[in-house]
Amino acid sequence: MTAPTALVVVAHHRADSLTAHVGDVAAARLKEAGYAIDLLDLRAEGFDPRMTEADQPDWDDRDKAYSPEVRAHMARLLAADVIVPVFPVYWNGVPALLKGWIDRVWNYGFGYGRSRPRLAGKRMLWLGLAGAGDGDEFAAWMQETLDRVLREGISFYCGIPDSGVAVLHDAEGESQTVDAEGNFSKGAPLEGEARAAHYAALDRRAEEHLEAFLGL
Repeated sequence: MTAPTALVVVAHHRADSLTAHVGDVAAARLKEAGYAIDLLDLRAEGFDPRMTEADQPDWDDRDKAYSPEVRAHMARLLAADVIVPVFPVYWNGVPALLKGWIDRVWNYGFGYGRSRPRLAGKRMLWLGLAGAGDGDEFAAWMQETLDRVLREGISFYCGIPDSGVAVLHDAEGESQTVDAEGNFSKGAPLEGEARAAHYAALDRRAEEHLEAFLGL
């Protein structure tokens, strides 16, 4: 029996980022669970998030042949059973690198615009990293916003109802809060063993989100 494939999409502009690290953690846990891994590091592969004329939707032609680069990404999506984008939360949304990947690749006639979506039957977990702590009064609002935009607005719209959004809060290891008047405060950074323990726990939380979503 062929192993199921997991497409782990890392969206960060630095190779040494926490996002890239969590992407590796997710890929390792999925591999341990028996998945074949396709690790798509958008920065490392030089993906340009800016829309091009070649990849602009043609509303009169849902079978438009998009650029070779985009068609290659579409093929990787089609080959995947599970899709896991890993990204930092910017302004309660995804970074431009990931948004541009959605814009160019999840395109008309492929991601949407057909009576039977081509991505139907896949599963998808959006895994975001946020500096705000779990106790921040805006954490629930952030979760709801991401859930509506990513799970409902993208995954469900493109034929993937089996999807979820998980947020790893306190990703920087420094307490961050915004009060009712909009005043921002930030605690001292963790050091030494406390810092190591914090990031080990963050890794485990990422694994737990995958385990819960996929029933591992």
